[in-house]
Amino acid sequence: MNDRNNNVISSSYAIEAGQADAALRILTHLLRDFPGATALRLLNDQLHHIEITTPKFTLLLKDTVVLRKLIFGHSPLPLADAYINGLIDVEGDLYAALGLKQYFQTFNFSLGVRWALVRDAWRLPAKPKNLANIPFDAGGFSHRHSKVSDQAAIAFHYDVSNLFYKLWLDKEMVYSCAYFESEDDTLEHAQEHKLDHICRKLRLAPGERLLDVGCGWGAMVCWAARHYGVRAHGITLSQKQYEYAQARIAAEGLNELVTVELRDYRDLEGEAVYDKVSSIGMFEHVGLANQPMYNAAIKRVLRPGGLFLNHGITHDEEGWQRTIDTEFINRYVFPDGELDTVSNVQRRMEQTGFEIHDVEALRPHYALTLRHWVSRLEARREEVLEYVSESAYRVWRLYMAACALEFESGGTGIYQILASKPGGDKPAVPLTRSDIYRSARGCDTA
Repeated sequence: MNDRNNNVISSSYAIEAGQADAALRILTHLLRDFPGATALRLLNDQLHHIEITTPKFTLLLKDTVVLRKLIFGHSPLPLADAYINGLIDVEGDLYAALGLKQYFQTFNFSLGVRWALVRDAWRLPAKPKNLANIPFDAGGFSHRHSKVSDQAAIAFHYDVSNLFYKLWLDKEMVYSCAYFESEDDTLEHAQEHKLDHICRKLRLAPGERLLDVGCGWGAMVCWAARHYGVRAHGITLSQKQYEYAQARIAAEGLNELVTVELRDYRDLEGEAVYDKVSSIGMFEHVGLANQPMYNAAIKRVLRPGGLFLNHGITHDEEGWQRTIDTEFINRYVFPDGELDTVSNVQRRMEQTGFEIHDVEALRPHYALTLRHWVSRLEARREEVLEYVSESAYRVWRLYMAACALEFESGGTGIYQILASKPGGDKPAVPLTRSDIYRSARGCDTA
């Protein structure tokens, strides 16, 4: 009955006649002015069909409990829940389907229509009958950001499977914003360019000591050692990332230059140990209340005059208020994630005693990165399902597609902030940025 060339809402399960009529009326009201849906189909004894507008995607309704939750919850979040747990499906343009989120947040009905929607919603089941698996989510995280809770949050997101990430990341295994010279760049080229861009900003030189906080699968420390001759050390809380990085260092013959360890940033030892520090996609995990502690730990281990590059995602609103977006991210993706404005991030760095030298916005670059990731994830779906559940696959697909749209609209940003610890015997950076953009790498030891 489903036609992939039509944009429809369809149910693949038998629906009682009264419920089908109620669901059809709800959908007709809800989607009458939405530009992305063409027709509504509810399959029971009859086929109901209502023309609306030009198709871009097909939304398949598998359980009418979704509509009940949507009406009574006054939020589009039940749509995300239903998609993740297989109660609805999307065929066609997922990015167009995500327009439903904004649409359901802004629509407004007369009192009479609202009463009709509520009356029909009462006729629909209160519990899903087609939910076979335990719902996928992170459980209850309090955002206390203790060492134990941070470890658990990192394990939830990163300790899925190294092979899962390897299927859709670039060959360097970089899980952060790439740096595109043009929109036609491959993801591999853009991620290599990002790593090199950071090395140049840090003005890495042979023999220097580099710390990478939240080192992931070891891309930054290995790149910096191979191409700039530094002695690099990375720390992570992810057991699987640590194991991968250890094996990578050995395979690339970098044991003399690169080390990694399982360590919380709060447990970093010593003072003035490193010449340069990079933090790439890390401070989002720290928690807003812990930002001063994070900055202080980095400042302590950085030598006077040393450079600190802080690369991370920001929000267009201060703080981390409870919204549909933040609830989704904390429930399904990053249990510990908290974002703030770039001005607040810089202010906290300055309050810790860092001098800010450079701030670069990379928002369009992350939108492109995310679209590459989504495309690669979708292309290798069958292989992905060998390592994660269908629900986990749907979480990553939905999350990354929605984030791409957020970066494109400007609701979310990403910045590289270059700062230094005062007290060096010479200027921390040159008079101009010209050295950053030269074509040759600083020290190609590969």
